[in-house]
Amino acid sequence: MGSIKATDFQISPGISLKDLKTMVDVKKAKKELRNVRKELGDIQDTMYAHGKYAVLVCLQGMDTAGKDSLIREVFKDFNARGVVVHSFKTPTALELRHDYLWRHAVALPERGKFSVFNRTHYENVLVTRVHPNYILNENIPSVHSVDDIDDAFWDRRFEQINNFEKHIAENGTIIFKFFLNVSKDEQRDRLLRRLEKKNKNWKFSPGDLEERELWDEYQACYEDAINRTSKPHAPWYNIPADDKDSARYIVAKIMYDTLKAYSDIKEPELDDEIKENLKLYKEQLENQ
Repeated sequence: MGSIKATDFQISPGISLKDLKTMVDVKKAKKELRNVRKELGDIQDTMYAHGKYAVLVCLQGMDTAGKDSLIREVFKDFNARGVVVHSFKTPTALELRHDYLWRHAVALPERGKFSVFNRTHYENVLVTRVHPNYILNENIPSVHSVDDIDDAFWDRRFEQINNFEKHIAENGTIIFKFFLNVSKDEQRDRLLRRLEKKNKNWKFSPGDLEERELWDEYQACYEDAINRTSKPHAPWYNIPADDKDSARYIVAKIMYDTLKAYSDIKEPELDDEIKENLKLYKEQLENQ
């Protein structure tokens, strides 16, 4: 395939999901990933010392798209203190007592660290759009029934998400949004493997099949969400996910290339007094 470039996968508004690739075969993807993830770990160490940028990695995709295994493989060489993974499930009672973005805001990364959102704030314009009755659990004053959840409601919610991302980007958070694009046929095969392999049975739920029946509705919602929210400060990337090894490498390479382009991310200089006395400090230690 040649060198991976972020621009090859970055999504510009106006795309049709059916035109995006779900399969790319990167030669020696496992080997390439081992190299780039070590470099990413080194970058995070530098960012921790630099202390001015945070990184938010958003992973979205249909069931079986490979989010969990991608997190395991891409961030394997990170210092444990440098990356935190948040898996957003059905909102808890506490979370429902706040606005829908609250639980995502409190999970944002500190400066110098990475946060990975395994499923993200976009669930609030994907799952809830396919199942609008879920919105009723949020107890929004203006929403009394599903009939109140109209196009204007979704317009406002997209505006809120765009404003949220713009705010954190302007305050030092570098945002990556990866759509793990798996084909319907590949999803079927992966669900079958969950049923056929005993050690994978625990991953299967009958609800997976119910959601699969809504494939077309989800695809339409993904397409709309991506087109409305892929911005220069928070771009979406289409990650062909039918081959997991290639998908993992592409994600890692996009992050590496993007972060390397930040010329101001560097370890801080020691102040002049400490630099002048380095030899003295060394002698003190050696003479102990």
